[in-house]
Amino acid sequence: MNPRTLNQFLALTRTLHFGHASEACNISLSTLSRNIRQLEEELGVSLFERDNRSVVLSAKGLKFEIYARETLTNWNRIQRELLDTGDPLHGELSIYCSVTASQSILYDLLNRFRPNYPGIDIKLHTGDPEHAIPRALTGEEDISIAAYPGRLSRSLIFKPAIVSPLLFIAPAEQIDSDIPIKPPMNTSEWSRVPMIVSEGGILRTRTDSWFKAMHVTPRIYAQVAGNEAIVSMVSLGLGVGVVPKIVLDNSPMAERIRILQVKPELEAYDVGLFTLKKSLQNPLVAAFWGVL
Repeated sequence: MNPRTLNQFLALTRTLHFGHASEACNISLSTLSRNIRQLEEELGVSLFERDNRSVVLSAKGLKFEIYARETLTNWNRIQRELLDTGDPLHGELSIYCSVTASQSILYDLLNRFRPNYPGIDIKLHTGDPEHAIPRALTGEEDISIAAYPGRLSRSLIFKPAIVSPLLFIAPAEQIDSDIPIKPPMNTSEWSRVPMIVSEGGILRTRTDSWFKAMHVTPRIYAQVAGNEAIVSMVSLGLGVGVVPKIVLDNSPMAERIRILQVKPELEAYDVGLFTLKKSLQNPLVAAFWGVL
Protein backbone atom coordinates (compact mmCIF):
# COMPACT_ATOMS: atom_id res chain seq x y z
CA MET A 1 0.00 0.00 0.00
CA ASN A 2 1.09 3.55 -0.62
CA PRO A 3 -0.27 6.97 0.38
CA ARG A 4 -1.63 7.60 -3.10
CA THR A 5 -3.79 4.48 -2.97
CA LEU A 6 -5.02 5.36 0.51
CA ASN A 7 -5.99 8.83 -0.68
CA GLN A 8 -7.94 7.28 -3.56
CA PHE A 9 -9.68 4.92 -1.14
CA LEU A 10 -10.67 7.85 1.11
CA ALA A 11 -11.93 9.83 -1.87
CA LEU A 12 -14.23 6.93 -2.67
CA THR A 13 -15.43 6.71 0.95
CA ARG A 14 -16.39 10.41 0.76
CA THR A 15 -18.20 10.30 -2.57
CA LEU A 16 -19.35 6.66 -2.75
CA HIS A 17 -19.17 7.19 -6.50
CA PHE A 18 -16.31 5.90 -8.66
CA GLY A 19 -16.75 8.64 -11.26
CA HIS A 20 -16.71 11.48 -8.74
CA ALA A 21 -13.79 9.96 -6.81
CA SER A 22 -11.71 9.50 -9.96
CA GLU A 23 -12.29 13.15 -10.90
CA ALA A 24 -11.29 14.27 -7.40
CA CYS A 25 -8.07 12.25 -7.64
CA ASN A 26 -7.35 13.29 -11.26
CA ILE A 27 -7.13 9.69 -12.48
CA SER A 28 -9.16 7.61 -14.89
CA LEU A 29 -12.14 5.58 -13.74
CA SER A 30 -10.43 2.36 -14.80
CA THR A 31 -7.28 3.23 -12.82
CA LEU A 32 -9.28 3.93 -9.67
CA SER A 33 -11.26 0.70 -10.05
CA ARG A 34 -8.05 -1.30 -10.57
CA ASN A 35 -6.31 0.29 -7.56
CA ILE A 36 -9.27 -0.33 -5.24
CA ARG A 37 -9.52 -3.91 -6.45
CA GLN A 38 -5.79 -4.45 -5.84
CA LEU A 39 -6.13 -2.95 -2.37
CA GLU A 40 -8.95 -5.36 -1.56
CA GLU A 41 -6.88 -8.26 -2.87
CA GLU A 42 -3.94 -7.27 -0.65
CA LEU A 43 -6.22 -7.13 2.39
CA GLY A 44 -8.21 -10.21 1.45
CA VAL A 45 -11.55 -8.49 2.14
CA SER A 46 -14.17 -6.45 0.32
CA LEU A 47 -14.00 -2.81 1.38
CA PHE A 48 -17.10 -1.79 -0.58
CA GLU A 49 -20.41 -3.38 -1.37
CA ARG A 50 -21.28 -2.35 -4.91
CA ASP A 51 -23.75 -3.06 -7.65
CA ASN A 52 -24.82 -1.26 -10.82
CA ARG A 53 -26.55 1.50 -8.84
CA SER A 54 -24.71 2.11 -5.60
CA VAL A 55 -21.43 1.90 -3.69
CA VAL A 56 -21.49 1.41 0.10
CA LEU A 57 -18.67 0.89 2.60
CA SER A 58 -18.64 -2.60 4.05
CA ALA A 59 -18.15 -3.26 7.78
CA LYS A 60 -14.50 -4.12 7.04
CA GLY A 61 -14.28 -0.96 4.94
CA LEU A 62 -15.41 1.18 7.87
CA LYS A 63 -12.60 -0.26 10.01
CA PHE A 64 -10.05 0.24 7.26
CA GLU A 65 -11.19 3.85 6.77
CA ILE A 66 -10.01 4.66 10.33
CA TYR A 67 -6.66 2.99 9.64
CA ALA A 68 -6.25 4.85 6.34
CA ARG A 69 -6.85 8.26 7.93
CA GLU A 70 -4.45 7.57 10.80
CA THR A 71 -1.81 6.22 8.43
CA LEU A 72 -1.97 9.27 6.16
CA THR A 73 -1.85 11.60 9.16
CA ASN A 74 1.31 9.88 10.40
CA TRP A 75 2.79 9.81 6.89
CA ASN A 76 2.25 13.54 6.41
CA ARG A 77 3.67 14.27 9.86
CA ILE A 78 6.89 12.33 9.31
CA GLN A 79 7.29 13.89 5.86
CA ARG A 80 7.12 17.35 7.40
CA GLU A 81 9.57 16.40 10.14
CA LEU A 82 12.08 14.92 7.69
CA LEU A 83 11.82 17.83 5.30
CA ASP A 84 11.81 20.51 7.98
CA THR A 85 14.63 22.94 7.25
CA GLY A 86 13.31 25.83 9.28
CA ASP A 87 11.66 27.34 6.21
CA PRO A 88 8.10 28.76 6.40
CA LEU A 89 5.34 26.19 6.70
CA HIS A 90 3.85 24.77 3.54
CA GLY A 91 1.28 22.09 2.79
CA GLU A 92 -2.50 21.64 2.74
CA LEU A 93 -5.00 22.23 5.54
CA SER A 94 -8.57 20.93 5.23
CA ILE A 95 -11.41 22.85 6.91
CA TYR A 96 -15.15 22.10 7.11
CA CYS A 97 -17.89 24.58 8.05
CA SER A 98 -21.27 25.91 7.00
CA VAL A 99 -21.61 28.57 4.32
CA THR A 100 -22.46 31.09 7.03
CA ALA A 101 -19.34 30.25 9.04
CA SER A 102 -17.21 30.58 5.90
CA GLN A 103 -18.58 34.07 5.30
CA SER A 104 -18.07 35.28 8.85
CA ILE A 105 -15.77 33.40 11.22
CA LEU A 106 -13.54 31.78 8.59
CA TYR A 107 -13.30 34.99 6.57
CA ASP A 108 -11.82 36.86 9.53
CA LEU A 109 -9.49 34.00 10.45
CA LEU A 110 -8.12 33.68 6.93
CA ASN A 111 -7.49 37.42 6.74
CA ARG A 112 -5.16 37.01 9.72
CA PHE A 113 -3.75 33.64 8.72
CA ARG A 114 -2.84 34.06 5.05
CA PRO A 115 -0.29 36.90 5.36
CA ASN A 116 1.73 34.90 7.89
CA TYR A 117 1.45 31.49 6.20
CA PRO A 118 1.28 31.98 2.42
CA GLY A 119 2.69 28.49 1.82
CA ILE A 120 -0.29 26.71 3.40
CA ASP A 121 -3.12 25.90 0.98
CA ILE A 122 -6.65 25.81 2.39
CA LYS A 123 -8.95 23.00 1.24
CA LEU A 124 -12.44 24.15 2.22
CA HIS A 125 -15.58 22.02 2.34
CA THR A 126 -18.94 23.58 3.20
CA GLY A 127 -22.19 21.91 4.16
CA ASP A 128 -24.66 21.15 6.94
CA PRO A 129 -23.17 22.13 10.33
CA GLU A 130 -24.51 18.84 11.72
CA HIS A 131 -21.65 17.05 9.91
CA ALA A 132 -18.86 19.33 11.15
CA ILE A 133 -17.93 17.57 14.40
CA PRO A 134 -18.15 14.01 12.99
CA ARG A 135 -15.83 14.99 10.13
CA ALA A 136 -13.28 16.36 12.60
CA LEU A 137 -13.66 13.30 14.83
CA THR A 138 -12.94 10.84 12.01
CA GLY A 139 -9.98 12.90 10.79
CA GLU A 140 -11.69 13.57 7.47
CA GLU A 141 -11.00 17.26 8.10
CA ASP A 142 -8.11 18.85 9.97
CA ILE A 143 -10.38 21.50 11.48
CA SER A 144 -14.14 22.03 11.63
CA ILE A 145 -16.08 25.13 12.65
CA ALA A 146 -19.35 24.51 14.49
CA ALA A 147 -21.36 25.07 17.66
CA TYR A 148 -20.24 23.37 20.85
CA PRO A 149 -22.67 20.50 21.55
CA GLY A 150 -22.33 20.51 25.34
CA ARG A 151 -20.50 17.18 25.51
CA LEU A 152 -17.46 16.28 23.45
CA SER A 153 -15.43 13.19 22.66
CA ARG A 154 -12.21 13.03 24.69
CA SER A 155 -10.20 12.84 21.49
CA LEU A 156 -11.46 16.27 20.32
CA ILE A 157 -10.56 19.75 21.48
CA PHE A 158 -12.65 22.92 21.11
CA LYS A 159 -11.59 26.56 20.92
CA PRO A 160 -14.42 29.13 21.18
CA ALA A 161 -14.66 31.98 18.68
CA ILE A 162 -18.03 33.71 19.16
CA VAL A 163 -21.32 33.41 21.02
CA SER A 164 -24.40 33.55 18.81
CA PRO A 165 -27.93 33.83 20.29
CA LEU A 166 -30.69 31.62 18.87
CA LEU A 167 -33.59 33.64 17.46
CA PHE A 168 -37.20 32.93 16.61
CA ILE A 169 -37.84 34.45 13.19
CA ALA A 170 -41.04 35.15 11.23
CA PRO A 171 -41.83 36.72 7.83
CA ALA A 172 -41.56 40.50 7.79
CA GLU A 173 -45.10 40.67 6.41
CA GLN A 174 -47.94 38.54 7.74
CA ILE A 175 -49.35 36.40 4.94
CA ASP A 176 -50.98 33.63 6.98
CA SER A 177 -53.04 34.39 10.11
CA ASP A 178 -51.41 31.41 11.86
CA ILE A 179 -47.97 32.99 11.41
CA PRO A 180 -47.65 35.69 14.08
CA ILE A 181 -45.95 39.06 13.84
CA LYS A 182 -45.68 39.08 17.64
CA PRO A 183 -44.69 36.24 19.98
CA PRO A 184 -47.63 33.92 20.81
CA MET A 185 -48.99 34.56 24.29
CA ASN A 186 -49.89 31.02 25.39
CA THR A 187 -49.60 27.30 24.69
CA SER A 188 -52.71 27.24 22.52
CA GLU A 189 -51.38 29.99 20.23
CA TRP A 190 -47.96 28.34 19.93
CA SER A 191 -49.51 25.01 18.93
CA ARG A 192 -51.12 26.63 15.88
CA VAL A 193 -47.90 28.18 14.55
CA PRO A 194 -46.41 26.33 11.54
CA MET A 195 -42.75 25.72 12.40
CA ILE A 196 -39.78 25.36 10.03
CA VAL A 197 -37.25 23.29 11.96
CA SER A 198 -33.87 21.71 11.42
CA GLU A 199 -33.78 18.00 10.57
CA GLY A 200 -31.35 17.33 13.39
CA GLY A 201 -28.28 18.51 15.22
CA ILE A 202 -27.86 20.91 18.11
CA LEU A 203 -30.41 23.41 16.79
CA ARG A 204 -33.17 20.79 16.61
CA THR A 205 -32.29 19.48 20.06
CA ARG A 206 -32.49 22.94 21.63
CA THR A 207 -35.69 23.83 19.76
CA ASP A 208 -37.38 20.59 20.86
CA SER A 209 -36.22 21.14 24.44
CA TRP A 210 -37.65 24.67 24.46
CA PHE A 211 -41.08 23.49 23.27
CA LYS A 212 -41.04 20.64 25.79
CA ALA A 213 -40.27 23.06 28.63
CA MET A 214 -43.15 25.25 27.44
CA HIS A 215 -45.48 22.20 27.31
CA VAL A 216 -46.16 22.84 23.63
CA THR A 217 -46.53 20.23 20.90
CA PRO A 218 -45.24 22.17 17.89
CA ARG A 219 -46.95 22.06 14.52
CA ILE A 220 -44.07 21.05 12.25
CA TYR A 221 -44.63 22.40 8.75
CA ALA A 222 -41.20 21.47 7.33
CA GLN A 223 -37.89 19.94 8.37
CA VAL A 224 -34.85 21.15 6.46
CA ALA A 225 -31.09 20.61 6.35
CA GLY A 226 -29.03 23.75 6.92
CA ASN A 227 -29.85 26.94 8.79
CA GLU A 228 -29.81 29.04 5.61
CA ALA A 229 -32.73 26.98 4.29
CA ILE A 230 -34.77 27.85 7.38
CA VAL A 231 -34.29 31.57 6.68
CA SER A 232 -35.32 31.06 3.05
CA MET A 233 -38.54 29.23 3.91
CA VAL A 234 -39.49 31.70 6.62
CA SER A 235 -38.88 34.64 4.26
CA LEU A 236 -41.37 33.06 1.84
CA GLY A 237 -44.04 33.25 4.52
CA LEU A 238 -44.24 29.49 5.16
CA GLY A 239 -43.79 29.54 8.92
CA VAL A 240 -41.72 30.48 11.96
CA GLY A 241 -38.19 29.19 12.46
CA VAL A 242 -35.27 29.22 14.89
CA VAL A 243 -31.78 30.14 13.64
CA PRO A 244 -28.49 31.38 15.13
CA LYS A 245 -28.12 35.15 14.93
CA ILE A 246 -24.89 34.72 12.94
CA VAL A 247 -26.92 33.06 10.16
CA LEU A 248 -29.42 35.92 9.99
CA ASP A 249 -26.64 38.54 10.10
CA ASN A 250 -25.10 37.01 6.96
CA SER A 251 -28.31 36.22 5.10
CA PRO A 252 -29.28 38.19 1.96
CA MET A 253 -32.90 37.69 3.06
CA ALA A 254 -32.53 39.38 6.44
CA GLU A 255 -34.72 42.32 5.34
CA ARG A 256 -37.59 39.92 4.71
CA ILE A 257 -37.41 38.55 8.24
CA ARG A 258 -38.89 39.72 11.55
CA ILE A 259 -37.28 38.70 14.87
CA LEU A 260 -39.78 37.58 17.51
CA GLN A 261 -38.76 38.63 21.02
CA VAL A 262 -39.63 35.28 22.59
CA LYS A 263 -39.17 34.60 26.31
CA PRO A 264 -37.56 32.59 27.72
CA GLU A 265 -34.71 32.73 25.22
CA LEU A 266 -33.10 29.60 23.86
CA GLU A 267 -29.58 28.71 24.98
CA ALA A 268 -27.06 30.53 22.76
CA TYR A 269 -24.51 28.85 20.51
CA ASP A 270 -20.81 28.78 21.42
CA VAL A 271 -19.22 28.59 17.97
CA GLY A 272 -15.57 27.79 17.43
CA LEU A 273 -12.93 25.41 16.10
CA PHE A 274 -12.77 21.63 16.56
CA THR A 275 -9.85 19.33 15.89
CA LEU A 276 -8.42 16.08 17.18
CA LYS A 277 -6.08 16.66 20.12
CA LYS A 278 -3.35 14.70 18.36
CA SER A 279 -3.75 16.92 15.28
CA LEU A 280 -2.31 19.85 17.21
CA GLN A 281 1.05 18.10 16.75
CA ASN A 282 0.66 18.97 13.07
CA PRO A 283 2.41 22.36 12.62
CA LEU A 284 -0.16 23.43 10.01
CA VAL A 285 -3.10 22.77 12.34
CA ALA A 286 -1.25 24.39 15.25
CA ALA A 287 -0.56 27.48 13.15
CA PHE A 288 -4.23 27.94 12.26
CA TRP A 289 -5.30 27.12 15.82
CA GLY A 290 -3.02 29.85 17.11
CA VAL A 291 -4.63 32.53 14.94
CA LEU A 292 -7.84 32.45 17.02
